[in-house]
Amino acid sequence: MLGRRALLGALPVLAAPAIVRAQTAQSLTFYYPIAVGGPLQAVMDGYCADYKKETGVTVNPVYAGNYGDALTKAQTAIKAGQGPHFAVLLAAEMHSLQDADILVSLDEIGLDADGKKWVDSFYPAFMANSHVGGKTWSVPFQRSTLIAYYNKQAFSEAGLDPEAFPKDWAGMSKAAQTLTKQDGSGRVTRWGIKIAGDLGNAQWTFGALANQVGQKLMNEAGTETYFDAPKTVEALTYWRDLAPRGTPPGISAWPVLSPDFLEGNTAIIWHTTGNLTNLRGKAKFPFGVAGVPGKDSPHTVVGGGNLYFFKHASAAERTASLRFAQWISAPERAADWSIKTGYIASSPAAYDTPALKQYVAGFPAAAVARDFLPVATGELSTFENQRIQKVLTDQIQAVLNGQKEPGPALADAQRESTRVLRQFL
Repeated sequence: MLGRRALLGALPVLAAPAIVRAQTAQSLTFYYPIAVGGPLQAVMDGYCADYKKETGVTVNPVYAGNYGDALTKAQTAIKAGQGPHFAVLLAAEMHSLQDADILVSLDEIGLDADGKKWVDSFYPAFMANSHVGGKTWSVPFQRSTLIAYYNKQAFSEAGLDPEAFPKDWAGMSKAAQTLTKQDGSGRVTRWGIKIAGDLGNAQWTFGALANQVGQKLMNEAGTETYFDAPKTVEALTYWRDLAPRGTPPGISAWPVLSPDFLEGNTAIIWHTTGNLTNLRGKAKFPFGVAGVPGKDSPHTVVGGGNLYFFKHASAAERTASLRFAQWISAPERAADWSIKTGYIASSPAAYDTPALKQYVAGFPAAAVARDFLPVATGELSTFENQRIQKVLTDQIQAVLNGQKEPGPALADAQRESTRVLRQFL
């Protein structure tokens, strides 16, 4: 595997002078969310250091917690007149960020012919949350899909084929029950599966489940939700019915999924592609990666962060921010980022680089999430997105905690979301 500096050294020598000529701002600040384990901060620090060596421009990353934290901190800082020039924030926040009137489109910053080719080079699935009103408002950076990680050793011990992950709901339920293990006193020592139901993550899990029965959670305009649709209710019913024999009753929180998996406390987790490199480096047992099963066949949801640019920045700072975005998402660097983190490289060209070709050949799991992009749907994305996510999550949790039935809970979620979104119709 080529190291970062080897990759950078292989880039065309004409790239740096072109970037330097375009720069007038010499210092930039951007907010970056660290939401999963792994050496993400060290990798990003290295990129920023390399960029300064190439261009003379200082890029100061501010590590702002998870996606929700980064969004809140960016908006607060911008209102106070001290905000970042650009940030990596959830792709699903596009409608809410537009409503906050803090974004500047790439078109307004200025895209020449090469810039337009760059925008067109990303995977179309990752650009679904980037275009509104004929303009481009963000570009993919660290993108992911929800995938399944499973303990092959646990599969073998339970009499299951470690090379045949379930592809439908019936198989998933049966495997989860088979993999759940108890001690002599009846205490569960290993659950079959754990999936996240905590605030900030439940809507992502549920987006995949809904897609698995062919149901979207919202319209493309972000003004309507479909929480009470019959198929949405079917998806939540399936999630609820995984407990108590295959998954623990109640809420499993995102931060504990990876530790529980690594410690053998659960045989399967549904988690982000961005956790692949972290788990590969820490797992003491052979594990597999697979698409999450659907009612009839695997379907998933895309997620992760895009690069957004803020209108309070000067024209020179906007241009400099856009140039850095082009630099960090170049195919060779996108390939390096994917290798070091497990996130899906944002463009097909990245998978044609020698480094990523070699990596995938030696570690085929690295291509699993990319191969499921054709059956992925967009994450819940509406105006007042944080508020709508909480409305939905509250009702999902009420069902998982045994306080409500799926139908009435989702009817309540739909009623409240309709009230909140009415002003945007």
